[in-house]
Amino acid sequence: VCYTWTFRDAFWASVVGLPNMAKHCEVCGKTPVVGRTLSHAHNVRARRFEPNLQRVRAVVNGAVRRIRVCTRCIRSNKVVKAA
Repeated sequence: VCYTWTFRDAFWASVVGLPNMAKHCEVCGKTPVVGRTLSHAHNVRARRFEPNLQRVRAVVNGAVRRIRVCTRCIRSNKVVKAA
Protein backbone atom coordinates (compact mmCIF):
# COMPACT_ATOMS: atom_id res chain seq x y z
CA VAL A 1 0.00 0.00 0.00
CA CYS A 2 1.48 3.32 -1.07
CA TYR A 3 0.71 6.26 1.23
CA THR A 4 1.41 9.85 0.29
CA TRP A 5 2.29 12.38 2.99
CA THR A 6 -0.09 15.35 2.96
CA PHE A 7 -0.02 18.74 4.65
CA ARG A 8 -2.75 17.58 7.06
CA ASP A 9 -0.57 14.63 8.10
CA ALA A 10 2.40 16.95 8.62
CA PHE A 11 0.26 19.28 10.74
CA TRP A 12 -1.01 16.51 13.01
CA ALA A 13 2.46 14.97 13.21
CA SER A 14 3.79 18.30 14.48
CA VAL A 15 0.89 18.64 16.96
CA VAL A 16 1.25 15.09 18.29
CA GLY A 17 5.04 15.31 18.29
CA LEU A 18 5.94 12.71 15.68
CA PRO A 19 9.27 13.12 13.88
CA ASN A 20 8.91 15.37 10.87
CA MET A 21 9.84 14.52 7.33
CA ALA A 22 13.22 15.66 6.04
CA LYS A 23 13.36 18.67 3.70
CA HIS A 24 9.74 19.52 4.36
CA CYS A 25 8.30 22.88 5.43
CA GLU A 26 6.12 22.43 8.52
CA VAL A 27 3.90 25.41 7.64
CA CYS A 28 3.11 25.17 3.94
CA GLY A 29 4.16 21.56 3.31
CA LYS A 30 6.62 22.43 0.54
CA THR A 31 8.79 19.43 -0.43
CA PRO A 32 11.54 18.83 -2.99
CA VAL A 33 10.51 18.57 -6.63
CA VAL A 34 12.44 16.87 -9.42
CA GLY A 35 13.59 18.42 -12.63
CA ARG A 36 16.39 18.20 -15.17
CA THR A 37 19.69 20.00 -15.67
CA LEU A 38 20.24 20.79 -19.33
CA SER A 39 23.77 21.73 -20.43
CA HIS A 40 24.76 23.73 -23.49
CA ALA A 41 25.76 20.45 -25.16
CA HIS A 42 22.27 19.16 -24.33
CA ASN A 43 23.51 16.67 -21.73
CA VAL A 44 20.46 15.97 -19.58
CA ARG A 45 20.63 14.73 -16.01
CA ALA A 46 18.21 14.60 -13.11
CA ARG A 47 18.29 17.07 -10.25
CA ARG A 48 16.22 18.08 -7.24
CA PHE A 49 14.91 21.53 -6.41
CA GLU A 50 14.87 21.63 -2.60
CA PRO A 51 13.07 24.23 -0.47
CA ASN A 52 15.25 26.67 1.45
CA LEU A 53 14.47 25.48 4.99
CA GLN A 54 15.55 27.26 8.15
CA ARG A 55 15.23 26.18 11.77
CA VAL A 56 13.26 28.88 13.55
CA ARG A 57 12.11 29.37 17.13
CA ALA A 58 8.42 30.05 16.61
CA VAL A 59 5.26 30.37 18.66
CA VAL A 60 3.06 27.32 17.98
CA ASN A 61 -0.24 27.06 19.92
CA GLY A 62 1.09 29.46 22.57
CA ALA A 63 4.31 27.49 23.14
CA VAL A 64 7.77 28.15 21.75
CA ARG A 65 9.03 25.36 19.47
CA ARG A 66 11.82 24.91 16.95
CA ILE A 67 10.32 24.20 13.55
CA ARG A 68 11.73 23.88 10.05
CA VAL A 69 10.08 26.36 7.69
CA CYS A 70 10.87 27.63 4.23
CA THR A 71 12.08 31.19 3.75
CA ARG A 72 8.95 32.11 1.83
CA CYS A 73 6.80 31.36 4.92
CA ILE A 74 9.16 33.41 7.09
CA ARG A 75 9.12 36.30 4.62
CA SER A 76 5.33 36.30 4.23
CA ASN A 77 4.80 36.32 8.05
CA LYS A 78 3.10 32.93 8.19
CA VAL A 79 5.44 32.16 11.11
CA VAL A 80 5.38 34.13 14.38
CA LYS A 81 8.95 34.19 15.61
CA ALA A 82 9.63 33.88 19.31
CA ALA A 83 11.57 36.69 20.96
